[in-house]
Amino acid sequence: MTQLAIDLHYSAALGRADFLVSASNAAAFDWIERWPEWPAPALVIHGPEGSGKTHLAHLWCERSAGLIVAATALDPLESALAAAASQRGVAVDDADRAPEAGLLHLVNWCGERRIPLLLLARLAPAACAIALPDLASRLRSLPAVGIAAPDDALLGAVLVKHFADRGLRVAPGVIAYLLPRMERSFAAAAAVVVELDRLALSNGSAVTLRLARRALGG
Repeated sequence: MTQLAIDLHYSAALGRADFLVSASNAAAFDWIERWPEWPAPALVIHGPEGSGKTHLAHLWCERSAGLIVAATALDPLESALAAAASQRGVAVDDADRAPEAGLLHLVNWCGERRIPLLLLARLAPAACAIALPDLASRLRSLPAVGIAAPDDALLGAVLVKHFADRGLRVAPGVIAYLLPRMERSFAAAAAVVVELDRLALSNGSAVTLRLARRALGG
């Protein structure tokens, strides 16, 4: 009997022990661990969607007593500045999607007050088309560290973590089946877990190899 799949909201585990370190993200993780011994007051971490940038922002804010600001909060800017004024650090998620004037104002505002700044983006500043010359100059002068595409070990661990965040225990054979057949990206790992959770709920069953084949169209 098919059951109705209810769209539930899940909270990802964002502690230090929950961050999965591999060769693809070790440099970015090391920068967070080095805080406050940064050579500059600001840092850009860039990488593909779902690669753990937000997780790193949470870890940094825990160390720095900082605040995470969404890119959308920079337009209008006043509320973001009011919230950041009492913080010891500011992290901007999806910084490359922020309004340029608001981001430039925030960069200058943090610099004037010596408030450390962490920017999370999909692309490195040098690879972004930035219309405002002053913003381009400031961002491209900052240290930047990238997160690369995941290797098999990390991608498998990411799958396990996504399942665990949803309270699902999955046999190793399911992970082994998914790895060589799915798109090689963090976003795809998140998407396939969402689909398998939906199928499991609809069928009232565990996440099985049969469901994994179905999720991938096999």
